Amino acid sequence: MSRTDVAARARAATVPAQPSVVTAAAWLRAPSAAPGVFRVRPLPCEATASYVQRLADTYQLTLTQLLDGTGITLTGQGTLPTAELHLSPGACHQLAALARIPLPHLTHALVRLAPNDARHTAAAAHWKRLEAEQQPVRACTMCTRHRSHGTTDTAWVHQPPHRLVCPRHHQAAPDPRLTTTAHTRGVPELATAHHAHQRLLRHPRAATAWTAARAIITRWYDHQRHLTHRWHTRLTWLYATNPHLTTAGSASPALLTRDLITYPETVTLARALATLPFSAHRPANDALPLIAQRLGLPRFTPAANDPLRAYLTHARR
Repeated sequence: MSRTDVAARARAATVPAQPSVVTAAAWLRAPSAAPGVFRVRPLPCEATASYVQRLADTYQLTLTQLLDGTGITLTGQGTLPTAELHLSPGACHQLAALARIPLPHLTHALVRLAPNDARHTAAAAHWKRLEAEQQPVRACTMCTRHRSHGTTDTAWVHQPPHRLVCPRHHQAAPDPRLTTTAHTRGVPELATAHHAHQRLLRHPRAATAWTAARAIITRWYDHQRHLTHRWHTRLTWLYATNPHLTTAGSASPALLTRDLITYPETVTLARALATLPFSAHRPANDALPLIAQRLGLPRFTPAANDPLRAYLTHARR
């Protein structure tokens, strides 16, 4: 051994060893989640619990087993669509890594996922019960299977109104109590209404007009006014192609499919309300002939207490 080697060893011996400090810091740091084998794409507006369940189905695991294997602690109990899965920020990062989906993209698709930058917080999840108006509905089975590697056709989405119908596969689920989608190919005006709704979204008054139109049309439907024959015919068509509607529990099939049956007229009325030239100097009766023409009503004389007449009067004040 040379004199240089001896001097180097002597200098190394005088330096205090600090391996324990580095090791302790490494153990305290939360480990990063390992990327998964499969990349499962979320559906637009999908419920978090639905996506986690589809991810678990891909690995042939239960939802609980998947979360446990990912290092996410699950508390509480729940099932879709009456409950939703809430993830902590740390769990959101774990899930994104396992799914091989960038977290911003995952957050954009899963509307109930709300992560932040605290990626080293405890990875936890818990079930939270949803009110009836917050519950998701069944997604198109064909779209779901395409995005699930063929492992399942069941998914739940918080469907916005303009996505009520899947125009490509002719399916819809307007109510959370429907555990099976309704096939709509026999009612082609639903797909036409879907495309018209997409165009309506470009109008600056679209949101306000849609809310008003839906309230008015729902009132007409519940009180059997103006368009009853048309809606009854549409409901008969849906019955013919969807016999499961009559066995969907205690709710009336006419109630379960109300938003679907009235969808074309709701879109038409919303477009009419959004484009009306509102003016305080023009009476509400001036708009009625135009709306009647749009709705295809040759005789349209709504009563003084009709919700449409009330809306037109109020909007011009």
